Amino acid sequence: MLAIDVLEPGGPEALRPVEVEAPSPGPGEVAIRTRAIGVNGADLVQRQGSYRPPPGASPIPGLECSGTISAVGPDVTGWKVGEPCVALLAGGGYAEVVVAPTGQVVRPPDGVDLITAGGLIEVAATVVANLDLARLGPGERFCVHGGAGGIGSFAIQYAKQLGAEVICTAGSTEKLDYCRSIGADHALSYRDDWAAAIEAITDRTGLDVILDSVGGDYLEQHVRLLATSGRLIVIGLQGGRAGTLDLGRLLAKRATIHATLLRPRPIAEKAAICARVAEAIWPMINDGRIKPAPQTTFPLTEAAAAHRHLESGDNLGKVLLLA
Repeated sequence: MLAIDVLEPGGPEALRPVEVEAPSPGPGEVAIRTRAIGVNGADLVQRQGSYRPPPGASPIPGLECSGTISAVGPDVTGWKVGEPCVALLAGGGYAEVVVAPTGQVVRPPDGVDLITAGGLIEVAATVVANLDLARLGPGERFCVHGGAGGIGSFAIQYAKQLGAEVICTAGSTEKLDYCRSIGADHALSYRDDWAAAIEAITDRTGLDVILDSVGGDYLEQHVRLLATSGRLIVIGLQGGRAGTLDLGRLLAKRATIHATLLRPRPIAEKAAICARVAEAIWPMINDGRIKPAPQTTFPLTEAAAAHRHLESGDNLGKVLLLA
């Protein structure tokens, strides 16, 4: 089968088409003939050599896909060959066939085509798991950066469904307008002094929950912006892995910092998250309360171009590879 692998860490040109043997499902697994594969920020970091797959995971990039069941492993029930599905993966997604534990495979939302569905499960699982951890509730103030991206656009909409006041940042007028169109109460340019703007919006009372994919560069500002009992949830390190932490300020606010990743979690944990997504989130997509982000698609063989597009900063919504 065709797959896209990283021969040596580097730029997008490091992604090369290769012919490899199609994986076969083991006990408790299914094989999926992929239709659409989500391209995520973690894939870029893996390509650069800074994000190794968990032990036992495929070294091929790709953390989510949609497709149809092509084979079922021993003792698997509830799935038949030919059924549509989406899957949360620990790796291996940039390929014509992938294997996944059945607990990480769910049916797409009703009425959602497989291309659109290919970019849903990873962002939904990430956002739901972390906002559950943060206990975001009605009337609280929530902030997410990159509001026009896959995680940001989903987080805006889900936080609104939880009853929060939503603040986000983005980098262009088009993206800021999009964020407002999907429910952001305040959309701020990260090119301006967004931290000062948040202080004005909150009258210096602060943010209850921040979903942070930036990391080190924003750490000092985020701690300053937290409300009393605020929660900072770090899910990425786009701005570096180190920053200045004012423990005195954190103590005075009785605030907390959580740092979490989805990919290396045990299979049972990811299965529980996927089940929660199917139970709680798919109905919101079915009835229009949450709208899938716009998609930009590339053929699987053009994975390098897809990475260049995502890295350019011009992307709005999700980037997908079509197999």
